Amino acid sequence: MSIEKKLVCDLSEVGLNDTGLVGGKNASLGEMIQNLKELDIKVPGGFVVTALAYREFIKSAKLDDFIRRTLESVNTHDVRDLAKRALTIRKAIKKAKLPKDLQKEVETAYKELEGRRGKNTDVAVRSSATAEDLPGASFAGEHETYLGIRGIKNVLDAIKSAMASLFTDRAISYRVDKKFDHFKIALSVTVQEMVRSDLGTSGVMFTIDTESGFKNSIIINSAYGLGELVVQGKVSPDEFVVDKRFLDGDLMPIIDKNLGAKGDKMIYSSGTSGIRPLKVVRNTSKDSNVFSLSDAEIIKLAKWGLAIERHYSRVRNEWTPMDMEWAKDGKTGELFIVQARPETVHAMRDLTIVKEYVRKQKGEEIVAGVSVGSKIAVGRAHVILSPKDIHKFKAGEVLITDITDPDWEPIMKIASAIVTDKGGRTSHAAIVSRELGIPAVVGTGNASKKIKTGDEITVDTTGSNGVVLKGKLAFEVRENRLGEIPKIKTKIMMNIGTPETAFEKSFLPNSGVGLAREEFIISSVIGVHPNAILDYKKLDAKLKKKIDEKSLGWENKKDFYVDNLAFGIGRIASAFYPKPVVVRFSDFKTNEYRTLIGGELYEPEEENPMLGWRGASRYYDPEFKEAFVLECLAFKKVIEEMGLVNVIPMVPFCRTVEEGTRTLKIMQEAGLEARYFNKEKGIPIYVMCEIPSNVLLADEFLDVFDGMSIGSNDLTQLVLGLDRDSGIINHISNELDEAVKKMVKTVVEVCKRRGKYIGICGQAPSDHPEFAEFLVQIGIDSMSLNPDTVIQNIKRVYEQEKKLGIN
Repeated sequence: MSIEKKLVCDLSEVGLNDTGLVGGKNASLGEMIQNLKELDIKVPGGFVVTALAYREFIKSAKLDDFIRRTLESVNTHDVRDLAKRALTIRKAIKKAKLPKDLQKEVETAYKELEGRRGKNTDVAVRSSATAEDLPGASFAGEHETYLGIRGIKNVLDAIKSAMASLFTDRAISYRVDKKFDHFKIALSVTVQEMVRSDLGTSGVMFTIDTESGFKNSIIINSAYGLGELVVQGKVSPDEFVVDKRFLDGDLMPIIDKNLGAKGDKMIYSSGTSGIRPLKVVRNTSKDSNVFSLSDAEIIKLAKWGLAIERHYSRVRNEWTPMDMEWAKDGKTGELFIVQARPETVHAMRDLTIVKEYVRKQKGEEIVAGVSVGSKIAVGRAHVILSPKDIHKFKAGEVLITDITDPDWEPIMKIASAIVTDKGGRTSHAAIVSRELGIPAVVGTGNASKKIKTGDEITVDTTGSNGVVLKGKLAFEVRENRLGEIPKIKTKIMMNIGTPETAFEKSFLPNSGVGLAREEFIISSVIGVHPNAILDYKKLDAKLKKKIDEKSLGWENKKDFYVDNLAFGIGRIASAFYPKPVVVRFSDFKTNEYRTLIGGELYEPEEENPMLGWRGASRYYDPEFKEAFVLECLAFKKVIEEMGLVNVIPMVPFCRTVEEGTRTLKIMQEAGLEARYFNKEKGIPIYVMCEIPSNVLLADEFLDVFDGMSIGSNDLTQLVLGLDRDSGIINHISNELDEAVKKMVKTVVEVCKRRGKYIGICGQAPSDHPEFAEFLVQIGIDSMSLNPDTVIQNIKRVYEQEKKLGIN
């Protein structure tokens, strides 16, 4: 019998060409079972009740006309009436009897499954609609899944319940929005062997960054127990980011790891009735405080994800980023892919248009959480904690709630923004918000308590964290078409402070990163003074406790410091690879270092920290040398383990040539040498040009270093004798002063004569358009600018180059 005429078939019999018969989810499972065996990608087996079977069932039970009449003139915005009609249809489907021939085939298939896996094998009964997982329509969470089903009677009941879920109120509403005909869509059901992830871990995986659409990353979310809590956003999972471009070799390109709270997990409750009830229990602190996947497991999943993406891209003849669910069996330790579908949001994004949302007012922060959407929205807050109250919600309001699930979608689509207490980047609220194109801040912890219905608020998801602020704040939207931006000779690079924004900013026209600061990573992610890390065993209990709280997930405190610094550097380097990314070693002043945990033990109090113990003078000092080695090890990890050889280390505030020489010696002792891999085209090392001595002895500094980057802020204060922290005298002059410009011109000329790199990474060209024009005139190699000034400065540089006849 041909597959098109079957009511029940084995998963291994179907593939992507059978979507009309078995739905997107089941077709995808069968496709992987058929085609990815040689890659050792494990997919649980099972059987499929086809869409033909669904139609035969609805026809034999004479439900067609009943469903049509019940949905006649349905208004999906009337949520009470919608829910009433949907429930009526579902009850009728569950009450109806399956055709005898269909029931018999299901019984035969289930017995065969029991023959493979043992009697009373637990199965998952999953729905798969024939219009599912299409571009622009993911149908995420619209239909039901039933886990831990045992015994043929319960399997048959679960199949009917899954079919009935084609008519949940959220599924009806979704089809109306997407203009799908209710009667041209059918529901297939798969009965699949259960992976015992209740005893292990589970989660989701994307082969694209779900916020920015950055195509070279793989995002893995992971938590303990069954995966429903991760999908539903009821738990804050661990998150791992992998650069897919380096997975074919022996590298470990994990460019970020974030420990989630993982407060709860879903497991089976005791019971032998055949429908194993599920329950949510608290995780032990031991499990909550460690990563739920090993590095080897992260890489294995990522390699599987990349292989699946490549296969689907070949079949579809176009790049196809994937959205997958995975599970780890706690009994055997085996990993499985339990679902795979094309990612439906960023795959359709027009990358030739860059939109920037810029807030014009600072505002007062109320709560912060995970940022979804890179947009800004304002509106009246409406706190709703139960689906029964969603009829009160009005279009344009900001939805404030604990969590969302598919039942909330009728009001999510009319919200100006969404804010939740719980959830991560792959929670239901995050997925739906991306598809709807509205900003969301998820996992705030307490938004529903701190925000009241009626409050006027601003939701800003443009930064590394999403924030909710008091009042309706002014903002603007800048739309730039990349094809209309002129080509220029001067390289325009970017200053990147926060690694979390790097993927999004990489879409702007650029020649790489001219300045990435370690300070942000150390202060915001690590938060501990490096010497306190090195002296951990000698510290008192109170200080140890503070460090322990910051370093959850890392048993070795030194690894915590090095790994997190490497992740910050690596994420930026990955975003812009293979373009150069210049990363400045730490340039904290003593007063800034003192703010870190343990800092007061190691930092002197200076009268003028701006001119004190900072930059290169620290690196060879016996009091800080070992701390600087940690920074070198972070670079080494980025280069050797991640494969990101586009990073260029830069030494700041190097007062003398001897300081430069001593710094390089320590770097080499730590295993980080100049021209690291290739003697001809290796990794260079730059020095900041921000002290008059750097200009006056430029030739001598260039004997030690491979190039210079002008720090105009410090150079200005030292040339003019200003303290840039002083608000009293900062009006006297700025970078436009002729003395400063002469110093800049001098060092540019020396570097050009020596054939070495010369750029600028200070604030001057971002703040003063005429200074940018001056830099073009003297022939500087590159300008590194704040991201929000890149496009207008490119246009300005183009005009200046045009005047000079150099473009």
